[in-house]
Amino acid sequence: MTASSVSRTTSWTIDPSHTLVEFSVRHLMISTVKGRFGGVSGTIGFEPGAPERAALEVRIDAATIDTRTDQRDQHLRSPDFLDVERYPAIVFNLTRVEGAIAAAGDRFRVIGDLTIRGVTKPVTLEATFEGGGRDPWGNERVGFSATGQVDRREFGLVWNQGLEAGGVLVGNEIKLAFEVEGIRQA
Repeated sequence: MTASSVSRTTSWTIDPSHTLVEFSVRHLMISTVKGRFGGVSGTIGFEPGAPERAALEVRIDAATIDTRTDQRDQHLRSPDFLDVERYPAIVFNLTRVEGAIAAAGDRFRVIGDLTIRGVTKPVTLEATFEGGGRDPWGNERVGFSATGQVDRREFGLVWNQGLEAGGVLVGNEIKLAFEVEGIRQA
C-alpha cells in the first residue's frame, strides 16, 4: 500500500508492542554486544508527500535496557553509564526531514536532537517508510525503520576499562536501529 492511500490524518501514536529500539557496540575489540529497550513511547506527525510537516518525539525508558545479561544491564543502568535514577528517559525530537516520504520504500533522512543523560546532541538517521494500511480491527497504521550511530562519549558515557593487550573493553561507537509502527490517533 502506498502512503497516498493512508489517511491524510497526521497524528500517530507509537505502538510499543510493535516498535523495537536496538543498539550494538563492540566488546573487547573482538565481538559485538547487542541490546534493546523495552519501554518505547511517542508520537509521529506524518502526511504523505509533506516532509516539512513531519514531527516525531520518541521517549525510551532507560531502565528497560536489556542485553540478556542481568549483571551487565545493572551496570548499564548505573551512574557509570545511563544513570537511570537521575536520567530516566532517552528522548529523540525531530528537527527536520530530508527527502520525500510519499510511497512505501521511500528513503529519507531524519535529523533531530537525541538526549541521553541530560546531554542533547544532533543525530542523523537513515530512514525508510515501510508503508501503511489497516489492521484486522480497523486501525490505520504506518511503519518506519531507521539506522544511525553515535559516539557514546559525546553523551557523557565515558566509563571504560583498558585491556592488557591494548584497546578497551567497550567500544565508543554505538549503532542504533529502530523499527517503529504508529497507530492513527482518533
